[in-house]
Amino acid sequence: MTAKSKSTANKAPSAETTSPPKISDQLQKTLDELGQEEAIAMLRMMLLIRRFEERTTEMYQQRKIGGFCHLYNGQEAIAIGTVWAKRKDDYLVTSYRDHGFGLALGLTPDECMAEMFGKSTGCAKGKGGSMHFFSKELNFLGGHGIVGGQIPIGTGAAFRAKYLGTDQVSLTFFGEGAISQGAFHESLNLASIWNLPCIYVIENNKYGMGTDVARVVAIEELFQRANAYSMEGLPMNGMDVFECYRAMKEQISICRQTSRPVLIEAKTYRFRGHSVSDPGKYRSKMELEAYKHADPIVGARLTLSEAGWINEDQFKQMDKEVKAEVIHAVKFAEESPEPTLSELGRHVFYEEEHPAAS
Repeated sequence: MTAKSKSTANKAPSAETTSPPKISDQLQKTLDELGQEEAIAMLRMMLLIRRFEERTTEMYQQRKIGGFCHLYNGQEAIAIGTVWAKRKDDYLVTSYRDHGFGLALGLTPDECMAEMFGKSTGCAKGKGGSMHFFSKELNFLGGHGIVGGQIPIGTGAAFRAKYLGTDQVSLTFFGEGAISQGAFHESLNLASIWNLPCIYVIENNKYGMGTDVARVVAIEELFQRANAYSMEGLPMNGMDVFECYRAMKEQISICRQTSRPVLIEAKTYRFRGHSVSDPGKYRSKMELEAYKHADPIVGARLTLSEAGWINEDQFKQMDKEVKAEVIHAVKFAEESPEPTLSELGRHVFYEEEHPAAS
């Protein structure tokens, strides 16, 4: 496959390309498969993530949340489309931009906000913070602060599934800034050699911290990097939740049947800076506004409205309920206890089995 010109890759969407399309036959098929209840639930979860992140920003600015904090505003469709497409026992691991995946997988707003406040009621007992949500029960192998550090972990989960003979699939997410790390290349190489059931997803939000991806890669269609490892590579519209669901469901099914890895490039955009402390001045207001025309929440809402499944009043009521959940989460976090000093040495080893735990 030939690399395309830098001038045509990852352009900001125009008004024409971001206007809500009429419901195509393919989209109608996806909606029919999901049904009204599930489609509305997807929209609600995207809205919950957005409102959660907005309140997270406020709490960080008030210094109630410490450390680094990376928001998922604009990328919600990827997490929701994936979680609705996967099986509950499939593995999922991601980077430090992990709030959206945690909520989508089933962590409550209460335990997520408490984790960021460093409270004992958090999903990682207050020890992980914003970048390290985790849930063994949900097969959520966590958010990871080292760029690309989660890619070998997702590969290892796929190896476990293959070794034990289960038909689980491992889903590994990372930003475009991680694809030049050695761990990316080593993992994809082994996954292809060993035929591991792993789906690698590049969440290409156009910027690695403050650097435009066009300045640091020779081939801007990043999914083409799959060619070097004899695996399938394909792009995905990361701004459309129903397209994400359709594409991920198809690839998960294929991966489960063939035990072959695949590399997906989800083209998306973050509406905030790299982290809460990043003002994002390296991009123009015109570019940001252009991408906001493709807001995945607005798009999903318009699609469901056109399908006759939700109206303005119902959406406003949904938004009101979601905001109340997030307000409760902040109250819960504020009132939760700090971890005790006796917790300091716990969870270093797997305590039930590891001999050093005693």
